[in-house]
Amino acid sequence: MEQAAAVSGGPGVPGYAAPRVPFFTQAAGFAALWPRVEPLLDEVIARGKYSHGPLVAAFEAALAERIGARHVVGVNSGTDALVLLLRATGLTPGSEVVVPAFSFVATASSVVLAGGRPVFADIEPDSYALDPDAAAAAVTRRSRAVMPAHLFCQTADLGALTEVAERYALTLVEDSAEAIGMRWDGVHAGLVGAGGVLSFFPSKTLGALGDAGAVITNDDRVAETAAALRHHGRFGRTVDNFPAINTGTALPGCNSKMDDFQAAILLAKLSTLDADIRRRGELALRYTEQLAGCPGVRRLPTLVRRDVETTPVFYVYLVEVDHRDALVRYLAAHGVETEVYYPTPLHLQPCFADLGHRRGQFPVAERACATAVALPLYPDLADADLDRVCALVRTFYGGGGA
Repeated sequence: MEQAAAVSGGPGVPGYAAPRVPFFTQAAGFAALWPRVEPLLDEVIARGKYSHGPLVAAFEAALAERIGARHVVGVNSGTDALVLLLRATGLTPGSEVVVPAFSFVATASSVVLAGGRPVFADIEPDSYALDPDAAAAAVTRRSRAVMPAHLFCQTADLGALTEVAERYALTLVEDSAEAIGMRWDGVHAGLVGAGGVLSFFPSKTLGALGDAGAVITNDDRVAETAAALRHHGRFGRTVDNFPAINTGTALPGCNSKMDDFQAAILLAKLSTLDADIRRRGELALRYTEQLAGCPGVRRLPTLVRRDVETTPVFYVYLVEVDHRDALVRYLAAHGVETEVYYPTPLHLQPCFADLGHRRGQFPVAERACATAVALPLYPDLADADLDRVCALVRTFYGGGGA
């Protein structure tokens, strides 16, 4: 791992540069993967078909087989995948979708972009996912769907949320953008309800070298519609095997096709996905062993026991801490990068001000936004760098780093 050149001494000494621990890098892993990637990229360049071509189809097929999905529809981002999935599952203008108050903004903005209205509900304190009881309480006569987000290392309570959806005749749609490899009772995240999505943003467990995403579903019609929407609403003009019911533009769609360069990267990285998931789990365990009992660390990742078997996958190692912002500054001064998930809950985001929410409505989400921080976690992370991060956290809360 690249480190900044350092001189003797420490912070405050002229010329000192702390060894850097990035929040994310895939430089070493990608260098090792390059022999698999290079011939695929050469194939794309030689063919001259750079978008929506045969490598996209090959990646869709390989991913579908891996996760047990009938359909994978490659698009150009996880956010677009959410928008197209909501439209493909029948969201109509003005319909409400119940979403968690704690998530990346795309969970709620995708509802708006699909023509709907997000309705927020609080989260479970341990999983950080949509609380089923809170979701049920948020349902109104205009509600048409409920969309949990599977965050950080585990799924939402899909059993209870399925019951909520059935009770109120809602469509269960999953924001499973972070959840590749996670399973609920043997079923891959995103496939329990009408459909889900995957994001291949570079830092994701399966990441591209740019933006890319996918709609995943076992519903033929949802897949067919999403595939048309990604290509300006053109049925039958896709790389998939869906029947051509209309050779013209049947729906107002958009240009959200996955490009073959990203498909080539993702095809190659599928070969290392199992090893990457194992490495992430090893690093998460190492963090937990070293930070357990540390003063000032309020909460370590908690894997919630459900009534069915679940498969966790560590995408992010999130801790709740005292004096979060001061810790972030202290770690940054020592070369350690972190990320705050999420600095502002969704109901207090300026873009949703018209919904009329106020501070205090969703206390669990608001507490998480005030105390949670993610530490570096990725397959390239060296054990020694992780140990250094933990030592710095312990020093800070021991009084030596304030």
